[in-house]
Amino acid sequence: MIKAALLGAGSRGRFAYASYALRRPLEIQFVAVAEPDEERRRRFAAEHHIPENMQFASWEALLAQSQICDTLLICTQDRDHFHPTMKALEVGYHILLEKPMSPDPWEAIQMAEEAKRRQRIMTVCHISRYSTFFSAVKKLVDEGRIGRTMTVQWTENVGYWHQAHSFVRGNWRNSVESSPMLLQKCCHDMDMLQWLIGGHVKSVSSYGSLSYFKEENAPEGSTARCTDGCRVEHECDYSALKLYLTDKDTWPARVVSLTNSMEARLKALQHGPYGRCVYRCDNDVVDHQVVNLLFDNEVTVAFTMTAFTHDVSRSFKIMGTKGELRGHSEKNEIEIIYFNGRKETVRPAEVEGGHGGADTMIMQGFIRQVEDKQIEGMTSGMESARSHLIVFAAEESRNTGKTVVMDDYVSMLKQKGEAAASGELHNEV
Repeated sequence: MIKAALLGAGSRGRFAYASYALRRPLEIQFVAVAEPDEERRRRFAAEHHIPENMQFASWEALLAQSQICDTLLICTQDRDHFHPTMKALEVGYHILLEKPMSPDPWEAIQMAEEAKRRQRIMTVCHISRYSTFFSAVKKLVDEGRIGRTMTVQWTENVGYWHQAHSFVRGNWRNSVESSPMLLQKCCHDMDMLQWLIGGHVKSVSSYGSLSYFKEENAPEGSTARCTDGCRVEHECDYSALKLYLTDKDTWPARVVSLTNSMEARLKALQHGPYGRCVYRCDNDVVDHQVVNLLFDNEVTVAFTMTAFTHDVSRSFKIMGTKGELRGHSEKNEIEIIYFNGRKETVRPAEVEGGHGGADTMIMQGFIRQVEDKQIEGMTSGMESARSHLIVFAAEESRNTGKTVVMDDYVSMLKQKGEAAASGELHNEV
């Protein structure tokens, strides 16, 4: 059994990852927690029987101690990943790091290189690679079922209500406070695309904007909050009352307030961020974006991220020289259509846990990685940094309107930063 500490006891840290220890107490035990919100900190400590002296109000206080355990799960906000990660690597911890690594490309590079230099495990939570569904897709592609991959169409269906919850009202609504939409939501997709396709990205172009969730689109009769007597709340697709005041206590309703009663949720909507009108928030991240990629093995990718879908899923078509592979993560179904007329359907086995069992599988994988002392895992810091650079290049293209050549872009980053910090990654990208 390995022992771990959690930095950041929010929704992902507490429910997605640390809850694994409650179901599998013989595999991992949490012995310390750092969380600035006292109620969250105490709730997590109570669930995991963590004593008072191992409960810290900040990551700095926890990392000021001599090494408490072997591993840290770092699930702080996006812009609070770099400093605790670098300090934890110095102290001696192996790390499971929530994505994205950092909204700053230099910080992502430095984190990856520091983990490699110190020979520490740093697994980044690109959970989709661990799901049985996408593992099956990878296996089919690698087996050459559709021949040589030539073209990929890939869509991140964010979902209208998910966009409203996380990227209009929620923690990731504002790129200055958190990170750009493409980095926060779609670094998974860039990671999976480079994993499935192989090779390296040569050039990137991207277009996108925040077009709908703006005050100019607020319907007549709407108010600043859904609870302020809004005259159109009953027919509004984005009503906070419809989304959060339900008999369900699962995500996203359970993150509105720490106490999950209907009364507590209503009070949170009246005073907190999740009760705001979606047209009157301080959000600035895009609600739709496209990215075009050219790989050095001549594969081309057309990627779309959009809020304006009913389902929350990833759908795709991978086209090869012998056939095409179609998939839809929500349906857990992969269809292979061969050019000779034959068809085949694959339905991967499902696993308990969020994101199609991926939250469970990444915890299993990380525990084995620590036990076996395998420094390089499936989603190591260096591997993750490469996919992050694709995202940063796409944002550079979106903001400038120009196609970005990856080698030139990385060279530009190198010139702006310390050559020693970026040289190794530059050679591998």
